[in-house]
Amino acid sequence: MINNNIYIYLAVMAIVIYLIRVLPLTIFRREIKNRFLRSFLYYVPYITLAVMTFPAMIDATRSPLAGAAALILGIFLSWIGLGLFPVAVSCCLIVFILELLIK
Repeated sequence: MINNNIYIYLAVMAIVIYLIRVLPLTIFRREIKNRFLRSFLYYVPYITLAVMTFPAMIDATRSPLAGAAALILGIFLSWIGLGLFPVAVSCCLIVFILELLIK
């Protein structure tokens, strides 16, 4: 049986984090010229943030319907050009109103 040796877990975690940060520096010494790879690497942080944020928006509310409505409203308001603060306030208001109505 494996004892809960936290030092083994910390060592594995440190090695994985170190490799993730060092390998790209050692493999890609020159500028990346491939257009597909450059665009892929450009969008990776945005996709990662979206994958973590969108499910949390729906699950963070008492009703998934209120979270989905706020998500759709936020996408629409940002699409028409509103800034971050008005979009955030509008999404909070729609969740508040829908959760009062849905009980």
